[in-house]
Amino acid sequence: MSVDGWHTLLVLGGIRSGKSEFAESLVADAPTVRYVATAPAGDPEDTEWAIRLAAHRARRPGSWSTEETAADPGRLVEVIAAAGPNETLLVDDLGGWVTVLLDPAHQPADDTATIAELAEAVRCSTARLVLVSPEVGLSLVPTTPLGRAFTDALGATNRAVADACDAVALVVAGQTAWLKPATPAPAHAVPPAATSPEAEPGRAAAPQPAPNQAAPAQAVPADLGAGDVTLPEVLTPAAAPVPAPATSDEPGTGDWAAPTMALPMIATGLVIQPGMELPMPDDYTGPQAVDRLATLDIPGAGLGVLEQVVGFAAATQGTSTPRPWDSVRVLLIQGDHEGGASAGATPGESGRRARQARAGRGALARLAAENRAGLQIVEAPVSAPMEDGPALPADEVEAALRYGWRLAEQAADAGVQLLVLAACGAGAEAAAAAVLAATAGAEPPAVLGRVINEQGEIDDAAWMVRCAAVRDALHRTRRSAREAKDVLAELGGGDIALATGVLLGATARKVPVLLDGPVGTAAAMVSRDLAGQARHWCLLPDHGGRPGVRLAADVLGLTPLVDLRLDLGEGATALAALPLLRSALTLAATLPVHPSLGGPDDSDTDDAGDRTSPGMGEPTGDDGSDDDWTGGGAEPDFTEPEPAGPGPTTIGSGEPVSPGRRAD
Repeated sequence: MSVDGWHTLLVLGGIRSGKSEFAESLVADAPTVRYVATAPAGDPEDTEWAIRLAAHRARRPGSWSTEETAADPGRLVEVIAAAGPNETLLVDDLGGWVTVLLDPAHQPADDTATIAELAEAVRCSTARLVLVSPEVGLSLVPTTPLGRAFTDALGATNRAVADACDAVALVVAGQTAWLKPATPAPAHAVPPAATSPEAEPGRAAAPQPAPNQAAPAQAVPADLGAGDVTLPEVLTPAAAPVPAPATSDEPGTGDWAAPTMALPMIATGLVIQPGMELPMPDDYTGPQAVDRLATLDIPGAGLGVLEQVVGFAAATQGTSTPRPWDSVRVLLIQGDHEGGASAGATPGESGRRARQARAGRGALARLAAENRAGLQIVEAPVSAPMEDGPALPADEVEAALRYGWRLAEQAADAGVQLLVLAACGAGAEAAAAAVLAATAGAEPPAVLGRVINEQGEIDDAAWMVRCAAVRDALHRTRRSAREAKDVLAELGGGDIALATGVLLGATARKVPVLLDGPVGTAAAMVSRDLAGQARHWCLLPDHGGRPGVRLAADVLGLTPLVDLRLDLGEGATALAALPLLRSALTLAATLPVHPSLGGPDDSDTDDAGDRTSPGMGEPTGDDGSDDDWTGGGAEPDFTEPEPAGPGPTTIGSGEPVSPGRRAD
């Protein structure tokens, strides 16, 4: 059973009740959906039926695949039984299946046994399964034997499947009533603002902070199988230098229940595994948006390297005219590493930084306020010395991955359009260097940045201790597997595992992520082995002068956009560059086509002839005489200045050009 209470669901409803639309909405966020069509083709001359089928097909996203089972009623049972835990199936509908089951071509047949086989396949299914069926038990009894046989068989099917499913919903006139279990509907069935932990029976209400008091950050729970884990508060830092309020004005940030392909498997731990098929950005809209820039009325050479931002935003938004990101959330992951990885770090410094951000102070919170971004602080498990043993137990790695996925899901449910991955933790850079060495074959000294102490001085002794810790950890694990979860357990630790889960969850929900620093790029390296699509949803504004980030960017194919070399902490550089990225998207979205290509020419807005030219509208003299041109009189003579040095004096055919005369 998934975290929102079900992974097999029966949706009942009458004709034109909206049952199919509701069922489709439940799986709309799944990366891939297999649509199982049960209805027979029907009479070729029945145009009304053909129109209905065409309307159903038109509603399905292009990423969905369709499988027809009308030829054989037993095929539906086979499809459900063979579906794996990473699949999402939508069966529409059981009425068509019963029609085929009763077809004389399939008789004689044991209809009761076939219905029992279907119910057993639903009960044993590991896939996320939504079945749609007409509700005929409330209608009149048909007057024909065939009509009565159909209603009887469909009623028996609905009863058997409802008993096998985790949940049953009844749609009447577009309104949904949940029949099984007797709990409120999932968050996607009601407005987000109406769903809260306090409103759900069986869920303990989270303690509410006092006004102007920030809620404490929460550590990653050990068991994430249940759906009642309270996520950290989303803060809204204030631009003024005062502590930020702890409450968020974003709806839906207190709960997480929207379904995706992965939800039914989060409870069982089967979803986050190598080879996951997650969404990819649009292959066409990105190049189209970049090509479109060449047609806009942009002066000079254009946007330069910021064209990459336009292409990235277009691909992730699925449109050739992307818009600037309005809703942004910063996820600050705070997790320390013990042992030699944290050599030279001030004890308790990362905790102080997290408390500072929670209070609305410090570089990260101020930049978040300037960018109108929400801020969420998450405590990752403390990682053990990697030179002595695993940095994190395997079960805690699983929990951190799932928790990070949840954080991304929560952000997507709240309408966040862009995530900024930030981190602060002692020893995080050394752990990231170890991950790079394990996944990219890098030499630790080449990817481990210098250690700067509190006085701003380079601490070579601490740097050597960190290098030795990474070297010893790599030597200890030289015969260990290099699978993604093994790398996280042995070397990466809690913060990188949690960041990896965030990247995977954001990819599943098609939310782009700004990376900035060693933790984020190390997580992107690990996520490649779990879902190669994740890196395509990441953007790297700056490498920050860190050698490890440079190498990871090269391996991941991420080109840093700027070279600011800011050292304000992971995540702060991305926020500093965000206004520039938004400006590029604003220009791309609002500038018109160049007049030479058919765009409007709005340069001449002087209808009456008495408007002054831009920059020349007021007299510059003290007496206001006619000697000071205001645009109403004759244009003054202009003489081109003499060249500063020797240069060509002829153009084209050799005709001499005198100063002050423009060549024809």
